[in-house]
Amino acid sequence: MHERQVMERRTFVTGMLASASWAQDKTVRLGIVGVGNRGSALLGMALKAPGVAVTALCDTDQAMLERAQARVVKAGQPNPAGYTGSPDAYRKLLDRTDLDAVLIAVPWHLHTPMAVHTMQAGKYTGVEVPAALTVEECWQLVETHEKTGTPCMMMENWSFRRDNLAVLNMIRAGLFGTMVHCHCAHSHDCVDHWFFDKQGNIRWGGEYLVKRNADQYPTHALGPVVSWLDINRGDAFETISSTATESRGINEYFRRTFGADHPNAKRVYRQGDIVTSVIRTKQGKSIVLNYDMQLPRPYDNRWMVQGTRGLYREQPGTVYVEGRTAKYHEWEDFAPYQSEFDHAWWRPVTREGGAADPLAGGHGGTDDLEVRLFLAAARDKTPTPLDLYDSVTMSAVIGMSEQSIAKGSAPLAFPDFTRGRWKTNKPYFALPR
Repeated sequence: MHERQVMERRTFVTGMLASASWAQDKTVRLGIVGVGNRGSALLGMALKAPGVAVTALCDTDQAMLERAQARVVKAGQPNPAGYTGSPDAYRKLLDRTDLDAVLIAVPWHLHTPMAVHTMQAGKYTGVEVPAALTVEECWQLVETHEKTGTPCMMMENWSFRRDNLAVLNMIRAGLFGTMVHCHCAHSHDCVDHWFFDKQGNIRWGGEYLVKRNADQYPTHALGPVVSWLDINRGDAFETISSTATESRGINEYFRRTFGADHPNAKRVYRQGDIVTSVIRTKQGKSIVLNYDMQLPRPYDNRWMVQGTRGLYREQPGTVYVEGRTAKYHEWEDFAPYQSEFDHAWWRPVTREGGAADPLAGGHGGTDDLEVRLFLAAARDKTPTPLDLYDSVTMSAVIGMSEQSIAKGSAPLAFPDFTRGRWKTNKPYFALPR
């Protein structure tokens, strides 16, 4: 990244949300490709954000498209143009000259090609997680971004969580000393709603479990970690080694739920139940990353970040800071630290007339914040709040873990998508005012 780009990004991020209102004189014109479950949620948040005109929508399912168009009209906006009828219908949407930004919320295998075409069309690009499924696709995104100059970000909402941003402020304030280690995971039993429906039919997400053995969903876990450890800006991933267990959980789920004769109870799944990846950075830090989406369990991200003076752990929401924690070597509650180090992005924004504009929407307001920041960047022609290099670094774990597992958990050199610029890149994400 060039020095000018770094300064522009820092200026944007430090100034964002410091203004008196979300609304600006200029309207940002938005298109959305994919208005199913996730795309519908993004549409709802865009419709609530001031200064946003939803101009065009696309979905291969005409009924879903018409339902989304009706929502836009109900919100008081003109009926947006609709594109459907073929898998390439989104290309006609991208040909429009009245779009500033496009959000992509479609099945995973379409993320990279659609993001590439959106960047080539010169539209600000927001692509849902993961941005890519292979290392080759990651490089396609990087090369297109660098050739076109079009901003692109993966919509990794957990980077914007209120608690994670407070922890980032604590790290930057030096409370934990020098960063040494992180643990993170995506622990979420998705068998009965994401991979399969309630009737036991396989969904598109479940098809990946048949075909691949990898950490298939690493970005929610890694989102805050890349900022906590200054990855791609002073440090970088150097090696990764991944190990997968046998696949047993899905078959057992179908046997106890639908009976041993159900086809999915007998199906062979390549995907192991638990994948553990160990990443070493170029500056000698370590990260333990878990994929855990096929066994019965409550949701858990297992975030823990540790430095030379203390540490934070998400569950049960505790910290220890040497020299500050009252009782030597005993945990204390994170809540007071959350209040003290709360990020400016999470402070209520005051509109004209004094009315508060609190964050709302998915995942406790996190999605709303992320969408608004992306749209503000598109409106103001400033860098996106999360850059493409961080986006592909997180996504590359899918392909890299698959390769390592296939090679008997061999450690592999991690690709450097910054081409060495990590050595001089400065932190940009969520900088304090």
